[in-house]
Amino acid sequence: MIQLIKFPTRPNYSELCARPQIESSKIDSLIESIFERVHTDKDEALISLTHEFEKRNIDAILYTEKEIDAYSDKTDEHLKKAIQIAFDNIWKFHEAQKLIENRIETSPGVICWQKSSPIEKIGIYIPGGTAPLFSTILMLAIPAKIAGCSEIVLCTPGIHPAIFFTAKLCGITKMCKVGGAQAIAALALGTPSIPKVYKIFGPGNQYVTAAKMHANSMGVAIDMPAGPSEVAIYADETSNARYVASDLLSQAEHGIDSQVFLVSTSESVTQEIIRELESQLKDLPRKELANGAILNSKFILVKNQEEAIDLLNEYAAEHLILACDNSEKMSDKIINAGSIFLGHYTPESAGDYSSGTNHTLPTNGHARAYSGVNLDSFCKKITLQSISKSGLKILSESIIPMAEAESLQAHANAVKVRLNNGL
Repeated sequence: MIQLIKFPTRPNYSELCARPQIESSKIDSLIESIFERVHTDKDEALISLTHEFEKRNIDAILYTEKEIDAYSDKTDEHLKKAIQIAFDNIWKFHEAQKLIENRIETSPGVICWQKSSPIEKIGIYIPGGTAPLFSTILMLAIPAKIAGCSEIVLCTPGIHPAIFFTAKLCGITKMCKVGGAQAIAALALGTPSIPKVYKIFGPGNQYVTAAKMHANSMGVAIDMPAGPSEVAIYADETSNARYVASDLLSQAEHGIDSQVFLVSTSESVTQEIIRELESQLKDLPRKELANGAILNSKFILVKNQEEAIDLLNEYAAEHLILACDNSEKMSDKIINAGSIFLGHYTPESAGDYSSGTNHTLPTNGHARAYSGVNLDSFCKKITLQSISKSGLKILSESIIPMAEAESLQAHANAVKVRLNNGL
């Protein structure tokens, strides 16, 4: 039964915005042991762990080019065209994010600017499971290629043909048969078959997420902290209940640990959404998963749009749909969200697949501090400065007294020796 919560006069935001919790202590000890085995036994550990956890036998870590071609060729032609449309849109959106060099003269003779440098080696993880997320390859490999990453390693236990077609289309350099936490360990540590990478991207279950966090603690960068997927929807009297219900279910079908979060100013529309949701749920192939997520979710009735905005900013949703007539105006007041979907004809599934924006987004409230994946996720920004003789003489009036006030005399001397040399 879906519970409709009326927004209290004195709201407890921590309680209202709470996500489903996962017990992690046992997982953490398992992850440590997996990393230790991969560190010690390298490829042999990956073969052994794959059999142990997945009951899957592999005799090699990497797919050969022949194997990749054979799987890729099985992809349905209609699906290939759909993937190509998404590829083109995602490429356009991310290519437009390239840094435009802008040299700034901060004071006479002092020129500063930035350049973008790619992260050389990146790893992408794509789960196997019941939903082959080949769309995530597009979201991660396309900006990696645009950024100029020289090594793009894909690890996946999945064998859906579209995974291989998409990997070829995106220029993946290595494709690995390994999945789970052991794949993350291999990317973080390196083995004879899998190169050690500098940053790891991609979704996964609680074990993969814990492995990414462990890799991060070792100094390997990750895309972001992650939790189960989620959507928040704002609905008012202008909303279409049928559309809103379909959007809630599109997120709920990810799994029972996903959360859908409805905030509405209209009780009648909310009741209509609930009826529609229950009706549409009956026809879904993944209805058991979706129903589990719905039961863990929250429908909150607020008095006005201002209360809704406050609550939604506190929730900081991965996906936020503003299903109302004045959606763009309302979005100006949203400061915490991974990605925002405006109006009645912008379903969250458009961003998941082919509108062009990235679907790898911060979950579990991390949108308060993290952006979704974008071109900059695959780059480092390096600052440059060039100072003329006259420029350093002017700047010395700032550098020397500041350095001496901080008792860093060598810093001051680095300027003084140049001044004393006839600058």
